[in-house]
Amino acid sequence: MSLPGLGPLRDRLHHFRPRLLDSLARYDKQRFAADCGAGITVGIVALPLAMAFAIASGVKPEQGIFTAIIAGFIISALGGSNVQIGGPAGAFIVIVYGIVQRYGVANLLIATVLAGVILLALGWLKLGALVRYIPVSIVIGFTNGIAVLIAVSQIKDLLGLRVGKVPADFFSQVMALVNHAREFNPYAVGLGLACFIGLLFWAKMAAFPALSMQSGMPWHARAGLTSERARRAIKIATRVPGPIVALVTLSALAALLHWPVETIGTRFGGIPQALPAFVWPDFDWANVQRLFVPTVTIALLGAVESLLCARVADGMSTQKRHDPNQELMAQGIANIVTPFFGGIPATGTIARTVTNLRAGASSPVAGVVHAVTLLVIVLAAAPLAASVPLAVLAGVLLFVAWNMGEWREFTRIGAFSLEYRAKLIGTFLLTVMVDLTVAMEVGLAIACIVFVYRMGALFRVEPDAAPAGAGDGLVVYRLYGPLFFAAVAKLEALPDALAPGTRTLVLDARQLVSIDASGVTAFENVHRALHRANVRLVVSGLNEQPLAAMRQSGLVTMLGVDNLFVDRESALAALAVGRDDAAQRGPATRA
Repeated sequence: MSLPGLGPLRDRLHHFRPRLLDSLARYDKQRFAADCGAGITVGIVALPLAMAFAIASGVKPEQGIFTAIIAGFIISALGGSNVQIGGPAGAFIVIVYGIVQRYGVANLLIATVLAGVILLALGWLKLGALVRYIPVSIVIGFTNGIAVLIAVSQIKDLLGLRVGKVPADFFSQVMALVNHAREFNPYAVGLGLACFIGLLFWAKMAAFPALSMQSGMPWHARAGLTSERARRAIKIATRVPGPIVALVTLSALAALLHWPVETIGTRFGGIPQALPAFVWPDFDWANVQRLFVPTVTIALLGAVESLLCARVADGMSTQKRHDPNQELMAQGIANIVTPFFGGIPATGTIARTVTNLRAGASSPVAGVVHAVTLLVIVLAAAPLAASVPLAVLAGVLLFVAWNMGEWREFTRIGAFSLEYRAKLIGTFLLTVMVDLTVAMEVGLAIACIVFVYRMGALFRVEPDAAPAGAGDGLVVYRLYGPLFFAAVAKLEALPDALAPGTRTLVLDARQLVSIDASGVTAFENVHRALHRANVRLVVSGLNEQPLAAMRQSGLVTMLGVDNLFVDRESALAALAVGRDDAAQRGPATRA
C-alpha cells in the first residue's frame, strides 16, 4: 500500500544509479586491460598533484593523497561519468587556504562535510542541470582569477622564502613576498623554474605528433629527426607523465648535490606509510553558523568544476554523456566521507580526466584503479616523498595554473559585447583582489540583472488597427512575449494611454507566451482602472499557460467569460453585432 502523492514525489527525485553498473554490463577483458593501464597512468600523475594541492591549501601533503584515494574511488564508483577522475583540485586551493587561515583545519573538515550534504541534495533534487546555466564569461573570469591566485601562492616556495604564514588575501600576500624577496634561495629558484620550463617542453613534445599530423606533415620530419630509433625513443618517453619525470629527476638532482632547499621531509616530516585513520571533527554548532558562506562556496565551486569537467570529457569521448545529477550525488558522498579520514574538498579534475581519456579509459573502472594505484604507492614508497623539494611542487602548480587559465580570452576580448567583457573582467578582478565568493555572487547578480532586463524588453504592448466601421470607441492592442514582474509596467501604463471616448479595449493575447503572478496582478490593476473609466476589457487568444494562471488566480471570474474569446476575429465579430454567445467564444472561455 502506497501513500497518496508519494509516486509523483518519487518521480521528481533522482534515481540513484552509478554509471559503473551500466559499464560492467558490457565489460570484457580488453576493456579491463585498457582501463587498468589508464588508471595506473592517472594514479602516477595524481601523486605529485595531490601533494602540491594540499601543501598550497595550507594542509599536510598526505591529506591531499588521502583525498585523491578515498574521494577518487567514491566518485568513480558512484558517479555519473564514464571517465571523470575526482580528487583535490587546483580550483579549491584559494578557498581552502582562506578557510584554514581564518577557521582552522577542523572547521575546514566540517565545512567540507556540509558542502557534501548540499551537493548530495542538489543531485537528489535533480538540480544538476542548473549549473550549466552559469554564463561562460563568469566561469572564465573566476577560472582565470583562480589561476592567478594559485601562481601567486606558489611564489613563496618557488623563491625558497622562509616566510611564516602567508596572508590569505591577494594584496597582503604580494606585500609579504615583496618584503622578503631579497631572501630568495637561488637553488630553489633554479629547481622551480627548471620544473616549470621542463613541463612546458614535455607537454609540447607529447603533443607534437598529433599537431604535425593535423598539418599534413609527419611529425618526425617537422622535428628534423631522421633516426628511427630516436623517433621511437621520444614517442615512448613522452608517454611518461611530465610531473613524474620532473619530480624524480629534480628531487634526485637536489639530493645528490646536497642543495640547501626545503623539502616535504624538512617541513612536514614526510608522509606516513599507512592507511588513513578515522578522525571525528570537533563539531560545534557555533562553528557551523560561521561556516555558512565557506560551505556554500565549496559546494558551488565543486558543482561547477565537476560538471564543467564532465562536459569537457563528453566532448572528447565517444562514450555515453554524463548524468549531472548522479555526478553531483557522488561528489556529495565523497565530500561527506573523505573529511572523516583527514581529507579536503574534492571534485572532478580536468587535467587528470583528460589524461585518463588519452590513456585509453572507457569506464569508471579506470578511476577505481587510479585510487588503488595511489594507495599502493603510499604503502610502498611513502618515505621517498620526504626528499621532494617544495620548489619542484611549486613548479608543478605553476604549470597547472598556466594550463588552467584561458588567457586567449583576454587577447580577443574586444570582439565580444560590452556585457560579456564587463562580466568576465569584473569577475576576474573580484576573484583576484577581493574574494572568490564575492566574485561569484556579483557575477551571477550581474548576469541575473542583465537576463531580467533582456526578458523584460521582449514583452511589448503595441496598438493594432481596429476593423473598419468599429467607431472611435473600440481600441485594439497586441501583447507580445512573456509578461512577468520586470515588464508589468508596460501593461499597467495602458489605461492612461487610451484616447478619450474609448469604450472597449481588446487585448489580442495570441503572442503572450507566459505570465507570472505579477503579470496576473497587472491584469487585475488594468481591469480595475478600465472599470472605473467605464471601459470594457476584452481579451482574446489566450494560450494555455496564461489562461491556466488566470483561472487559478480568479482573474477569469473577475473579467467575466463574456469578455474572453478564442481569437481576435471572434471577439471583433461579436462586438460588431453586439453579441458574444458561447458558440462564438468556444470552449477556451469556460472558467
